[in-house]
Amino acid sequence: MKVKDVAEKLGLKVFSAPQGLEREVSGGYTSDLLSDVMGHSQEGQIWITLQTHKNIMAVASLRDLAAIILVKGFEPDADTMELSEQEGIPVLGTRMQAFELSGSLYEILK
Repeated sequence: MKVKDVAEKLGLKVFSAPQGLEREVSGGYTSDLLSDVMGHSQEGQIWITLQTHKNIMAVASLRDLAAIILVKGFEPDADTMELSEQEGIPVLGTRMQAFELSGSLYEILK
């Protein structure tokens, strides 16, 4: 499944980097700790977090993640959106809690 399919099925808002919506998704990873994501996420996963600052883009790029989804109605900082566009890694958003979104993502990817 592609990032764009996930966004459509879950009703996610696309904040930036629509060019990355064609990327294939291998799974999901939910964490708000950058060090945890750096150490344990896998290439092609979608990262679910409430972090909005530009450092999330460095981690997503380092781990070659497919996209980032911000939960609870959080929106990315301007610096984050700029880096998202440069890296081609979409930042998406939802009003759902991380728990609910993680379950929904699991259901459509299994």
